[in-house]
Amino acid sequence: MSQNNLNSMAGPLKRYRVLDFGWVLAGALPGMIMADMGAEVIKVETRQRMDYMRLGRPIIGNEPDPEQHPLFHNVNRGKLSIAMNTTKPEAIDLIKGLVSHCDVVVENFSPGVIDRLGLGYDILSGIKPEIIMASISSNGQTGPLRDLRAYAPSVGALSGLDSTMGYEGERPLGLKHAYADIAGALHSVFAIVSALHQKERTGKGQYIDVSMLRATVATMGAGLMEYEMTGRVMAPKGNYDPVMAPYGNYPCQGDDAWVSIAVRTEEEWQGLKVALGRPAWCEETRFESRYSRLENRKELDENLAAWTRERAAGEITERLQANGVAALPVMGAEDRLFNPHFKERGLYSDIQHPSLGTEPIYNIMWNLEQTPPSIRRHAPLLGEHNQQVFGGLLGMEKDDINRLEEEQVLW
Repeated sequence: MSQNNLNSMAGPLKRYRVLDFGWVLAGALPGMIMADMGAEVIKVETRQRMDYMRLGRPIIGNEPDPEQHPLFHNVNRGKLSIAMNTTKPEAIDLIKGLVSHCDVVVENFSPGVIDRLGLGYDILSGIKPEIIMASISSNGQTGPLRDLRAYAPSVGALSGLDSTMGYEGERPLGLKHAYADIAGALHSVFAIVSALHQKERTGKGQYIDVSMLRATVATMGAGLMEYEMTGRVMAPKGNYDPVMAPYGNYPCQGDDAWVSIAVRTEEEWQGLKVALGRPAWCEETRFESRYSRLENRKELDENLAAWTRERAAGEITERLQANGVAALPVMGAEDRLFNPHFKERGLYSDIQHPSLGTEPIYNIMWNLEQTPPSIRRHAPLLGEHNQQVFGGLLGMEKDDINRLEEEQVLW
């Protein structure tokens, strides 16, 4: 189906409007998903402290440009942007006026910030009792750690996730990826949609307190069960898996080329031996059972790596897959963009942006047959929709909006 046809279809959240104070990754993703699902999402921005994703090295030219960051374009597509100077009381009043026209408010400031702005849930629910407000923070809105300063990698450390990442017998390296941001954001979307469903049944809104720490811990069941069942604390073990051997990423021909191979069953082990041409080392006693392969996994990995180094990742994948072995090339960004399977499945859409032209923007991870999500427009320019939002929703005259922009209330 063409992008134009998708854009003309009503998404499952078409009836809803979201006021989005979210910034950086954790705050931006909920609004991104809801916009793809048809909601009208109004991103509240300020020139006083721009979203970090608007900053950084420009793609074109040498001058800083808040309209050029590809990550911002990915996670804020489909949204409208209004620019507000939140130090001005008149700007706060305008935001309160918008709340009466919205169904959901999302924010991920540090705990207490939204209240100090005069926009906390107590105030907003007084304006519109059925409003749903989601606050996303590192450690939650209450508790001894509520005011702890943290970024996503910090939450990875605090949750215990980092303690499991690294090489066996060495110090923890950590994930060094915004896993906590993504975990918190996706849990937030589920909570918001659940609250919208409840509102449809009861007419009542509610406040949602999302902790990125709690969301991250909730994805770490294996470590918890290991400790509960055995008393052992999970530590870095590299690519070690307790039931699979061989298991890991193995070097291939080419510059920094790798292939992922995983063998769980005896049938898969026999398939691997056939794919390799049954070399003598495969028949050694130390590799004859899964238990013995796990006990001698380092030697097993060395032998397998010697074989993979002589071949291209694509050749290895085809040969092993043909024999029932889970093997796949380790892909980079370029591989993902041009892989035929990903292209057929619509991993990316080409979206036209005023600053950078056509650029690939990733689609969300599910499809609904009757109401498919889609990227309905490019990420907004800073304050691009001041006239549309304040004129359309609040009925303000164009001259009044221009005056507020000149006075840097809308700014």
